[in-house]
Amino acid sequence: MDVRPHPPVVAALRLCLYALFTGLLALAASRAHGPSAAATVTAALATGAVFAVGVLSRSVRRSRRASAVWLGVLCASWLVLLVFSPDALWAAFPLYFLQLHLLPVRWGLPAVAATAAAAIAGFVGHGGQLAPGAFIGPLLGAGVAVATVLGYEALYRESERRRRLIEELVAARAELAAAERTAGTLAERERLAREIHDTLAQGLSSIQLLLRAAQRAVPDGSPAAVHIEQARATAQDNLAEARRFVHALTPPDLERGSLAGALERLCAKTAGPPAVRFSVSGVPAELPTPYEVALLRIAQSALGNTLRHARAGRVEITLSFMDTAVALDVVDDGVGFAPDAIPAAVGGVAGGGGGGGADGGFGLPAMRSRATALGGTFTVESAPGQGTAVAVTLPRPDLGSTV
Repeated sequence: MDVRPHPPVVAALRLCLYALFTGLLALAASRAHGPSAAATVTAALATGAVFAVGVLSRSVRRSRRASAVWLGVLCASWLVLLVFSPDALWAAFPLYFLQLHLLPVRWGLPAVAATAAAAIAGFVGHGGQLAPGAFIGPLLGAGVAVATVLGYEALYRESERRRRLIEELVAARAELAAAERTAGTLAERERLAREIHDTLAQGLSSIQLLLRAAQRAVPDGSPAAVHIEQARATAQDNLAEARRFVHALTPPDLERGSLAGALERLCAKTAGPPAVRFSVSGVPAELPTPYEVALLRIAQSALGNTLRHARAGRVEITLSFMDTAVALDVVDDGVGFAPDAIPAAVGGVAGGGGGGGADGGFGLPAMRSRATALGGTFTVESAPGQGTAVAVTLPRPDLGSTV
């Protein structure tokens, strides 16, 4: 009859309730005497039959409407039994629980009150002594039933709320662990790309330059010139392989094109508000992978902080190619913050700021570290109520001698 899932202990209590109701019906039938004995037994059997139909019927268990109809028929048959037997009033107690369990509260409470009134009327109608106990007994049973059922429902709702909260926490923990693994993988890829670029690739480029100078210092066709040419070819092949390694370790955002394209896609997939606009200044040029990775990560971090904290209406991201440097500017019109109030080593959320607000591992210290690692500068200009501007400037590399 229960249309909601409950723990096993409640199923056991429900079986006890069924047994109690059946036993009380049997008591009323066994104590029948006098001219109405046959009618009492018949009414008890009819009530028991209606009760058994509800217990065994699948539709009553699954449908709230069917369970309400069944409960109405059961109460009606109990009232008929109450007319013939004063002992039937004891069956009102399990009926209280059934009514509160199967009906909404707005209908269950009136049904309990009506059942208690019928039990009192049945007791008085069968010649029972009109005393306070005749009223207190049914009313006290109704009060206990109401307190028990409503108290259990409150505990059950709280238990379900906590269960859902635990499930959400477990899911969030799994998502966080997956995000941390992904972030760790990307960080390691970037580290390896920087190491290959800064050591192996640069070393091979230097070897090529030295071999070219040595080749000019020896006569053409001499054995030394042949060996130098072979060494240059080997260094060139290894440099090309190093470049392939660096490209393979490039973040997925940069695999499909240039830095400008990655920044444009970042702005396009950002669901507003705020409105995010991207622009390029100067003549775009290919940059070494560490430069592109650093600028992309700084843009992602600054934009993410703006979306979380700035409450901005507009964000402008500009990538500028100049003769001797490349610059990235992220400007918003949000609430701003006080940069001086943020400790240099803090990586948490600071000041509720805009694009410059720090957040986790991609806060101000992380962005500044990325810029300074490549010999660049990182500045933040902001004030409460005046928006935030993040500016990164990296020296333009010698593209002819770098990866």
